[in-house]
Amino acid sequence: MSMHLHFVLVRRVPPVPSPVLAEVGERLTERGFVVTGDIPEEVLTRVDDCSTGDHLVLLKSHTELALSIAGVLHHEGVRMLNPYESCILTQDKLTSFRRLGTCGVPVPRTWVTSDLDLIPPLLEDGPLVVKPVRGHRGAGVVVIREPQDLKSVCRPADSVPLVVQDHIPGPGEDLKVYVVGDDVFAARKPFAPDSFTKPGRPVPVTEEVRSAALRCGEALGLGLYGLDVIESEAGPVVVDVNYFPGYKGVPGAPEKIASYIERYALGRMDLMPGGRRLQALPA
Repeated sequence: MSMHLHFVLVRRVPPVPSPVLAEVGERLTERGFVVTGDIPEEVLTRVDDCSTGDHLVLLKSHTELALSIAGVLHHEGVRMLNPYESCILTQDKLTSFRRLGTCGVPVPRTWVTSDLDLIPPLLEDGPLVVKPVRGHRGAGVVVIREPQDLKSVCRPADSVPLVVQDHIPGPGEDLKVYVVGDDVFAARKPFAPDSFTKPGRPVPVTEEVRSAALRCGEALGLGLYGLDVIESEAGPVVVDVNYFPGYKGVPGAPEKIASYIERYALGRMDLMPGGRRLQALPA
């Protein structure tokens, strides 16, 4: 019987299929897998009857609904890539940055608050970045240089926290790093609200960046992931991590992703959720 792979997808901007993911699906189908997918917000899911048997679920969405459904599937014992616990850990910027820092990954100093009036004294040490605690795709990220800049931040409700981090000076472009298992790729592009929709310029991966990238995967229990890096004068600093990115502009990405998914689906490798990565198992 063919193994079933089910992709939990996110609405794309613009609303067209991902060419990378479409090719991944084609390659997996050619290898004998049954590949399906849906966007949780566009289907009606019966929560008390959503077990998928021996399927492998590929969690590509970061939305609250997708994560909630993934939690139900995880409770039912469904295998997931990346593992559910790793995705939850990665999505929470407070917990993930604390873990990254303790695992030796260079990250900015980080605070959290729901009261914007507590932030101005921190500006005495330099500019800051304010972002949602569970944000993604760069949504809600604001650079604060003066107290009046806080007016551009959406004031949260008392129960909604914001992450505050040191603004790391860099060359004016983000370094987007993409990881498939132990393969690390990098591209540079300017930060913009829609930068996630555009490929960057491929660049060589330095040993410092490669080491930081693989350490992120080990710390968070990820196999398919990306990170945003600022190339500061003191070296690379990781300012964001996300699971299962778009891999736009990564040479040979569909084949590498499909091969990684195949090995994981067949039990030839595994990940420790929220901890170290296991070595690939013998074929």
